[in-house]
Amino acid sequence: MAELGNCPQCGDIYVLNNIRDVCLKCYKQEEANFEKVYQFIRKKQNRTAQMDEVVEATGVERTLIYKFIKKGRIKLAQFPNLGYPCAQCGTIIREGKLCNSCLTGIKNDLHAVEQEEERQKELKKRTTYFTR
Repeated sequence: MAELGNCPQCGDIYVLNNIRDVCLKCYKQEEANFEKVYQFIRKKQNRTAQMDEVVEATGVERTLIYKFIKKGRIKLAQFPNLGYPCAQCGTIIREGKLCNSCLTGIKNDLHAVEQEEERQKELKKRTTYFTR
């Protein structure tokens, strides 16, 4: 049996599926907005447009354009000045979920944790027990 859920945009009830994450009405609106954005950025003079210019010219929300980029509907290779925010700090990136500095920070933190675990193991090995 199909599972029901509320649309995150309008709150209407719809059948949850793997194809779309909103109700049919909102999906149609998203598709119309995608067409507006794509028609704007595919023009030669607009291919180098910044995100603010695209938002202003089309009237489509920035978060929806980010969604199109993340889902791969807008290929960033063709549009050099577009991107989406890093999941941790919000810096504009073009691939992945984290920017290089956040990724480096996480790797450094993991390395520090691994070193601490090794140090704790060494301390347990060196523990000497004295008896009377």
